[in-house]
Amino acid sequence: MKVVNLKQAILQAWKERWSDYQWAINIKRNCPKGVTWDYLNLAEALMEQAMIGPSPNPLILSYLKYAISSQMVSYASVLTAMSKFDDFSRELCVKSLLEIMDMFSHRLSCHGKAEECIGLCRSLLSAVVWLLQGCAWYCERLREQQGAAAGQAVPAPGSAAGVEASLKACQERLEKLIKSTKNRSLIHIARLEEQASWANVEQAVLKLTDSLSSLTNQTLRGKLEESVSLVKSIPQMLSAQGDPPVHTSFPSVHAFVMLEGTMNLTGDTQPLVEQLMMIKRMQRIPSPLFVLEIWKACFTGLIESPEGTEELKWTAFTFLKIPQVLLRLKKYPQGDKQDFMEDVNTAFEYLLKLTPLLDKADQRCNCDCLSLLLQECNKLGLLSEANTNNLTSKREFAPRLKTAENANIQPNPGLILRAEPTVTNILKTVDADHSKSPEGLLGVLGHMLSGKSLDLLLAAAAATGKLKSFARKFIKLNEFPKHMSGEGSKSASVRALLFDISFLMLCHVVQTYGSELILSDPSPSGEVPFFETWLQTCMPEEGKTLNPDHPCFRPESGKVENLVALLNSTSEMKLVQMKWHEICLNTPGAILEVLNAWENGVLSVENVQKITDNIKGKVCSMAICAVAWLVAHVRMLGLDEREKPQTMIRQLMTPMYGESTLQFYNERVVIMTSIMERMCADVFQQTGLSLRPPVEGQDPIPYRNLLPPRQPIHEALHSQFREVLNKGWVDSKALHLFENLLNMGGVFWFTNNLVKELLKETRKEWALRVVELLYSIFCLDSHQITLTLLGTILPNLLTDPAHWHSLTDPPGKALAKLSVWCALSAYSSHHKGQASARQRKRQREDIEDYNSLFPLDDTQPSKLMRLLSSNEDEPVLSSPGDRTMSSSLSASQLHAVNMRDPLNRVLANLFLLISSILASKTAGPHTQFVQSFMQECVECLEQGSRGSILQFMPFTMVSELVKLPALAKPKVVLSISDLTLPLGRRVAAKAIAAL
Repeated sequence: MKVVNLKQAILQAWKERWSDYQWAINIKRNCPKGVTWDYLNLAEALMEQAMIGPSPNPLILSYLKYAISSQMVSYASVLTAMSKFDDFSRELCVKSLLEIMDMFSHRLSCHGKAEECIGLCRSLLSAVVWLLQGCAWYCERLREQQGAAAGQAVPAPGSAAGVEASLKACQERLEKLIKSTKNRSLIHIARLEEQASWANVEQAVLKLTDSLSSLTNQTLRGKLEESVSLVKSIPQMLSAQGDPPVHTSFPSVHAFVMLEGTMNLTGDTQPLVEQLMMIKRMQRIPSPLFVLEIWKACFTGLIESPEGTEELKWTAFTFLKIPQVLLRLKKYPQGDKQDFMEDVNTAFEYLLKLTPLLDKADQRCNCDCLSLLLQECNKLGLLSEANTNNLTSKREFAPRLKTAENANIQPNPGLILRAEPTVTNILKTVDADHSKSPEGLLGVLGHMLSGKSLDLLLAAAAATGKLKSFARKFIKLNEFPKHMSGEGSKSASVRALLFDISFLMLCHVVQTYGSELILSDPSPSGEVPFFETWLQTCMPEEGKTLNPDHPCFRPESGKVENLVALLNSTSEMKLVQMKWHEICLNTPGAILEVLNAWENGVLSVENVQKITDNIKGKVCSMAICAVAWLVAHVRMLGLDEREKPQTMIRQLMTPMYGESTLQFYNERVVIMTSIMERMCADVFQQTGLSLRPPVEGQDPIPYRNLLPPRQPIHEALHSQFREVLNKGWVDSKALHLFENLLNMGGVFWFTNNLVKELLKETRKEWALRVVELLYSIFCLDSHQITLTLLGTILPNLLTDPAHWHSLTDPPGKALAKLSVWCALSAYSSHHKGQASARQRKRQREDIEDYNSLFPLDDTQPSKLMRLLSSNEDEPVLSSPGDRTMSSSLSASQLHAVNMRDPLNRVLANLFLLISSILASKTAGPHTQFVQSFMQECVECLEQGSRGSILQFMPFTMVSELVKLPALAKPKVVLSISDLTLPLGRRVAAKAIAAL
């Protein structure tokens, strides 16, 4: 049967005055089966016929209403047909159309295919445009009538009261339609689906806004303005944040700043800034409190840092690095639309109230720290002049700092601030060509060695990101003495000193800031410099085992014999034509010969003393190379065999005070001794001996031997974490202890035990405090810990019913929060390649073989999928091969994300696991955990970010999530869907339309 002509059928029904149900029966009888009425445009045909005259045809309208009530036509087709009517002068027609809209506008939904849901989105957008145009048209008529009344001209058709009533009717429907978050969400999807259609909305809004000025009815005008602002807010509906938290202390910011100041001074500023912004965004911290927390951590670090190098590091971090961090934070868009300078000012206002903290810092640093910081912030444009003066004047009760004993001590903050420009000058000086007269350069280097100048300069260079180029320049300088030709005794001594001082400085840099600083950035020239080679193969470091019999310690036997003879001779060592690089490489071989001769009775103690005096007498580098080998050698010996090598180490460490020593000997010996102490600390600790008598109140090497003796590491971790939890913040000593435990126990052991500590907490506020502290402790190695947490610990908890009880709230919700925070941070920093030097240096361990846990090939069953299916009577996912493509298809696959990356794979599989939990028939604490996890994702995510962790969520999961009461909200669906993809928009439209 051919498709009936709808127009003729409607006219026939009208002529014969059929009732609505008669019309429906007849039209269905004459229409072929399987054809939808929307396909035939029934709603549009009925409306067209009903609206022919000045007033609507009531009978045909009754057919339309019957079609809507009996769901013959979809809401989308009715709204689309309605929006095509543009003659607003026929007020009765408009009124009847608005009444039809009232039939269903409060329950707009669609349970059909995704295409139909997208159709509803588009028709809603058209309806909003139509209502806005109607409001604008009636406003224009009112303006014309007012103008006519004023000029006594012929008034526009229609009474003013009637026009105003029509305007009010349109406004009420617009308000009703747009006040629903669900409808706004559907319009938001339509806007993204067809960018051009949103231009019609903007045009209609503009026209209405122009007409509103002449509206005399203030109530109606106010309501229209409200509706217009709601329409305008649709594109930004996802960026509206909830209320910020009520508490004022944020341990995770505090602990993260402590971690960076203690362990990562040399790190780049940008990753630090981005990590801080991530914490601020995830926890929705107001800017002033955020800046205050950073300053509080800096002052705490200043107060509790051990004396010496660590104190200088903290001073440089606080006065040089953090102001630069704030300067970069200023460039980020501030969510609360407030001026960042005002936020910094407010933060300082709050800080001024913490008088005991400021007093203690001033006492420690022997100066007014706050005023120095205010000056720095003012210089960088973070504070206005007026605010700086105002804040400085408020700090009037500063403690009296000048006492008899410390009157001559220069405060570190002032020294650090002066050292910063000096670093730049030194870099320029070292860069110049010194082949003609190296004596001038020697004077600069000698001055750097005096007192604590070197540590000051290195700290300033580290805090300003110049330490790498500093080290690179000194490596170049260390190579300079290789080139010699026809030199006299004076130039020979200058050459020896240049080699020695640069070698000492580089060793000191490596021990203070880590070898990664030098090795991460290899020499640009093809040849590897001497110091880099020596550092990699011969220098003892924490966690590095050296082989004393390695060929690098025995270069050439002939040269070793010559060196032994030279050291054993009574005459003074000549410096002319001396190849210092070769001598340093041959020293370990010479020391072995001497040690063997001593142990076999060939040499006496006096002979050995003379040889060690010769080694350390001129060039300290030789002594360091000798001790480096002796440390590696002693490690291989039993306790009873260690006496003589350890005696040699002591002899090499004791400075000589003779007349014939080279220039700057005393300064060089101080650095040499500290380098040797660090090298030998572990070896001497094993035998319970000390290198030198302890000095009261001074720890020679800070943060060493933190692990309590004779206590299992599990107990050490538990007691340290409880201590931190009770205090409410993590100090630098605790961070070093946690790092030791992480290195000793491994990533899985460390993470698993700390997660157990979290799951013990049954009080909500304590569980949240644990989350904040753990998040910052996990920053010790966020990437590896996140892989373990998301790839091993969470799947174990979620797939084993025996563990489900531990996931009840509040600890379950807290674990979900921690997991999301870790996932977001690791994903963000990992994909910008921002692993810190400290994290790269740590020994990597394969916590799981990710290839067997999460295979790349979808046909082989993975360990995780076997885990999933083992707990179900009816396996939801017996293996990835059984899954249809659609059940695991996610946005990440459409964005072609690299799934060979372990983090991407762990995230994808975690979301597959969550999807299977939602689809299973068993509810319990594990489903509650999934709900908390997804809620946290929605709350924390940077809205509209394409590259978020939610791109790994299967599209099919959206329809499962809206079954959970807490997630059955339009905004949640928009947040978790990737609206940049057509498929993402269809999935979101389908889920929202069904709500």
